[in-house]
Amino acid sequence: MAGMKIGIAGAGSMAQYHCEGFTRAGAEVVAMADTDLDRARAFGEKRGITRVYADLSRMLSASPEIDAVSIVTPNKFHKPLALEALSRGKHVYCEKPPALNAREMGEMLEAALKAGKVLMFDFNNRARPESQAIMNYIRDGRVGTINSAQASWIRRNGIPGFGGWFTSKALSGGGPVIDLPHMLDLALYFMGFPEPDYLLGTAYYDFMGNKSFKGPWGIPDLAGGVTDVESACHAMVTFKTGQCLMIRSSWAEMNERELVSVTFQGTKAGGKVERLFGIDGLDETSVDNSRLFIEEYGNQVDLVPRTEMDQSMGRVASAANFVEAALGISKPLNTPGEALILMKIIDAMYESASSGKPVKTG
Repeated sequence: MAGMKIGIAGAGSMAQYHCEGFTRAGAEVVAMADTDLDRARAFGEKRGITRVYADLSRMLSASPEIDAVSIVTPNKFHKPLALEALSRGKHVYCEKPPALNAREMGEMLEAALKAGKVLMFDFNNRARPESQAIMNYIRDGRVGTINSAQASWIRRNGIPGFGGWFTSKALSGGGPVIDLPHMLDLALYFMGFPEPDYLLGTAYYDFMGNKSFKGPWGIPDLAGGVTDVESACHAMVTFKTGQCLMIRSSWAEMNERELVSVTFQGTKAGGKVERLFGIDGLDETSVDNSRLFIEEYGNQVDLVPRTEMDQSMGRVASAANFVEAALGISKPLNTPGEALILMKIIDAMYESASSGKPVKTG
């Protein structure tokens, strides 16, 4: 599949990173589809993409040489677009979250297996240099078994617009729980994606009507639109292996600043990957770091790997990995099976928050 050709479905903000990553890996983006043709044309003009279509079906029919499809749309459309692309023999790279729920993700997994094609998701934080630095220690056995971990994406004021698709459960599937799954995914990645057993969670809806808690990015407010998703969720999940994970996720929660991190405690060492924002949500104000906490010669020691700054937060590297995985050059950074475990946990978080009781996830 030399000279791999890719079509992008959706001209959302993440499309620029997909395009850059695909190009960096030697692929060619040949077409763009979006219901907003003007937006698609504007995206294409900046990048030399001349073929623009109103939807995925038209794009694939008019450009049958396309080898893979990239999906950058509201969450509701991830499953149907992925299924269509897979059924037509295309590899698929999809924005997070994988789907609205685990049932949908299961359908996507089965479709990928049937088609014999690569299905990957933009869990870009796995590709961040500091995450890979820590993962090297884990693979090398320096950490041992990770018994417990804490995954946090906390925003003080980060609601991505009021009344648009982000705040409509029918379109998004939920609020920060499903919109910010990156640290949950990264923690599971470090832990080896154990099978979940039980989960207890709570959700809160504070500040969802307060414009003071809108983030500095996102989409414009939509007057008369729906705002029916949570502002924050806290949960604990136990695994059949005996491991446990604390989860904290919020768009709007009283906190010092936006904080994005995974911390873990292993039988040989602990560790932390962290991204601190000076101004909520603005990548250029962020500082990334990773640390390993060990004992040497009777002393408590912190190891601080030195890594290059990646302002794309691994988005470009993740997209490049998709191309290499589809070509059989590299191992995929994530798999549909892992995405299914993630979605089972997300489903359980919403179910437990609604019922007020622990949920059996296995």
